[in-house]
Amino acid sequence: MFEGLRFKHWSHEQDADGIVVLSFDRAGSSVNTFAREVLDELDEIVERLSFEAPKGLIIRSGKRAGFIAGADISEFEGYAESGTVLDAISFGQRVLQGLARLRCPTVAAIHGHCMGGGTELALACRYRVASRDPSTRIGLPEVKLGIFPGWGGSARLPYLVGAPKALEFMLGGRPASADFARSIGLVDAVSAPESLLERARELVRRPPTRALSQRLLAWSTNTWPARQILAPIVRKQTAAKARPEHYPAPFALIETWRRGGNLKQRLKNEARAVAKLAQTPTARNLIRVFFLQERLKGLGGGIEHGIGNVHVIGAGIMGGDIAAWAALRGFNVTLQDREQKYIDPALTRARELFEKRLKSEDRIKPALARLNSDVEGKGVAAADLVIEAIYENAEAKEALYRKAEADMKADALLATNTSSIPLDELRVAVARPARFLGLHYFNPVALMPLVEIVRHDQLDAANEKRALAFCKAIDKLPVPVKGTPGFLVNRILMPYMLEAVRMYGEGVPGPVLDKVAKKFGMPMGPIELADTVGLDVAASVGKELSEFLKLEIPQGMESLLASGKRGKKDGEGFYRWENGKPVKPEVDPRYAAASDVEDRMILPMLNEAVACLHDGVVDDADLCDAGVIFGTGFAPFRGGPIQHIRDIGAGILKQRLKSLEARYGARFAPRDGWDSEALANKPGKI
Repeated sequence: MFEGLRFKHWSHEQDADGIVVLSFDRAGSSVNTFAREVLDELDEIVERLSFEAPKGLIIRSGKRAGFIAGADISEFEGYAESGTVLDAISFGQRVLQGLARLRCPTVAAIHGHCMGGGTELALACRYRVASRDPSTRIGLPEVKLGIFPGWGGSARLPYLVGAPKALEFMLGGRPASADFARSIGLVDAVSAPESLLERARELVRRPPTRALSQRLLAWSTNTWPARQILAPIVRKQTAAKARPEHYPAPFALIETWRRGGNLKQRLKNEARAVAKLAQTPTARNLIRVFFLQERLKGLGGGIEHGIGNVHVIGAGIMGGDIAAWAALRGFNVTLQDREQKYIDPALTRARELFEKRLKSEDRIKPALARLNSDVEGKGVAAADLVIEAIYENAEAKEALYRKAEADMKADALLATNTSSIPLDELRVAVARPARFLGLHYFNPVALMPLVEIVRHDQLDAANEKRALAFCKAIDKLPVPVKGTPGFLVNRILMPYMLEAVRMYGEGVPGPVLDKVAKKFGMPMGPIELADTVGLDVAASVGKELSEFLKLEIPQGMESLLASGKRGKKDGEGFYRWENGKPVKPEVDPRYAAASDVEDRMILPMLNEAVACLHDGVVDDADLCDAGVIFGTGFAPFRGGPIQHIRDIGAGILKQRLKSLEARYGARFAPRDGWDSEALANKPGKI
C-alpha cells in the first residue's frame, strides 16, 4: 500500500486483520500541529488509501502527550497577511473530505488535547474514541482567534450532535472532557488510555450504530424551518455576551449555519466566511493575543524551579486562594494566619474550588491533603517558597520578613503579593534580598491568568527564572515587571478606575459609566470593578500611587469607606450586591452622558501604558500589552493598549489627551513616551 514511501510526519503499520494504524508525529515539534507540509503528506496518504482501502484506518498521535493541537497558527497568520487564507482553507477541507470519503471504517483515537483542526480531522473520521484521562480535552476554540472552524467543523458538527449543542460548543470555544463529548455524541466511545488503541480496533471490527434519539436530534434541528427559528434565538443569546462589531466571528458562524445546504455547499460557505473573518482587525489582534500568551508561557520553559513545598502567610481572600491554587496544581502547601478561625474560610473555598475543577472524590481528596493549616508557621522551615499575602502595610510586611527569614532554608524564595508597594522599599528588611521578589496575583486567583513577577535592583536573575518556572507549573502567565509603585497592571488600571469614580461623584450614573466601558470592550465596567476589587484595596493602591502618579482619591470612595461599605465583600459599595451580583439602579432613559466620557476613562489607561513602556516597567511593548490584557481583560480584540494606540494613531490620541488636559487639568497631560518609535503604526504580528 505504501511500498517505497516514507513520510516525515506520519508513520503507519498494518496489523494481521488488515487495519492500518496511522500515527501523527510532527517532526521538530513537541506538539502536533497541522502545517502545509503535514497536510501535503496526509493528502498523499489518503489518496493511496482511496485506491486500496484497508480493513480499517485508525489515526492516533505519535506524541506521548496530546492528539493534535490544531493548525499551525504562525502559518495561518502568514496566509492572512498574503491574502491566501481561502486557498489554504479550501486545501485543508479537500484533504479532510478525502479522509471522510474513504470506503473503509475510519477512527480517530484521541488522547490528550484535541483542538481546532485536530477535532475537525476527528469529525472527518467515521468514528471517534477518546481516553478518559484528565488531559483529554476536545474543542473547537477558533472563535478565540476571531474566526470559526474552517476545515469542515462547522459544516459537520451540527449534523452529528444536533445544532443547539454544536453551536454552544463552537461559540463558547471551551474544550470538553471525554465523558462530556460522549454524552453529546461527539465521540462514540471512551476508554482507559492503555486500551485506547484496542477500543479503536473494536470500532472498526464492530461499527456502532448511533442511537435513534441522536439521529432524530441531528436531523430535526438542522431542517430549514428549524434553522430559521433557532438562528435568531442563538444570535440574541450571543449578543448578550459579545458585541458583533467587536467579535464578528460568532455571528458569522450562526449565519453560515443558518444558510445550510448540502455538505458541499456548507463547506463552500464555511471557507468563504472564515477567509473573510481572517482579514478583520479582530482576527489579527486575537491571533496576536494568542502569540502573546504563548510568549508568556515560554518564559518559564526549560527551567527547574526546585519548588515542592509552598508556605503562604495570610489566609485572606488572596492568600487563601493563592494557597488553594498551588495545592490544586500539585504543590504541598501550608497556610498560616493568626488564628484558625481566619484559615477555615480559606479551606472551605479551597474545597469548593477542588470540587469544581477536579469533580471526582478520588482526585479531590489528595488535593485537600496537600493543603494544611499552619497557625504556628512551622511550614516556613520546610518551604521552598514562602509567599507573604497580608494587608498593604509596609511596616507589617517588613516585620513579617524579618521573622520568617530567620527560619527559611538558604535556597528558599521569599515572595510578596503586594499590589503596589515598591520592592526597593520592602527589600531593605530582607537579609538576603537576592532571593526576594514579588509574585503579584490577581483576584479572583482561579480565574485571572496573570502573575506579575516583580523585580528590584538586588534580585538574582536565577531566582527570577525559578519564579517564572513556578508560574508555568501552576498554569499561570508570568510577566516580569519593574518594582515601581503599582508595577504594571495596577499602575495602568488605577487612573482609569479613579477617573470613573470622579465622574460618578460629578453625577454620571454608575451603570452609564460601566456601559460605556463595556462598549469600548472592557470585560467589566470601572464602578463594578471598584466594588469587586474592594474599595479599601482600591483606595490603598490609589494612595500608594497618588504621589508617584499625582492622583487624587475621589471623595465618593472615601465617604463610602468611612461608612464601612467596601463593595462586593460587604454587600454594598457603589452598588448593592445580592448573591454575588450587583443590583444596579435604573437610569433615567432621558439621561445623556457627555461625549467625552469614554475618553476620560480610557485615555488615562493608554497614557499610563505609554509611560510604563517609557520607564522600562516592562521589557517591551508586547509584554506591556500582554500584561494589561491578561491582568485587566483589556479589550482583547484591540490587541492591547499599545497596539490600540498604533491602530488609532499616537498623534491623534496625544492631541485628545491635550484637549482633556485643557478642559479638566494636569492629570490628563501626555506622559513621556508618546513620540516613541514603539508607538509607530505597525501590523499586529509578534
